[in-house]
Amino acid sequence: QVQLVESGGGLVQTGGSLRLSCAASGRTFSSYVMAWFRQAPGKERELVAVISWSGGATDYGASVKGRFTSSRDNAKNTVYLQMNSLKPEDTAVYYCAARNSVRVFRVESQYSTWGQGTQVTVSS
Repeated sequence: QVQLVESGGGLVQTGGSLRLSCAASGRTFSSYVMAWFRQAPGKERELVAVISWSGGATDYGASVKGRFTSSRDNAKNTVYLQMNSLKPEDTAVYYCAARNSVRVFRVESQYSTWGQGTQVTVSS
């Protein structure tokens, strides 16, 4: 079982960029599918991005497609979320999630391990 720690959140202006990182402990990180979810106040948690164990497959939520990119470095046990062209509606707590699988999952209930979250605030 891995443990996850997100970092890189903060305050940015509309149109700006941020890169989130999720560092994982454990020696089997490379066998985990990793995902980013976010939750804004009063809203349900939604999928932002998912990346397969190898990094060869990615998928994105409709609202971020074309602006956000997920990548991973298995040698560093870290997954990244590059967020460009940020909008006020991207403001949320962003969570990293993991599951030991070769498949890709879009639903939060299918992930067994979660980080504590990092706040992203986009000012207008």
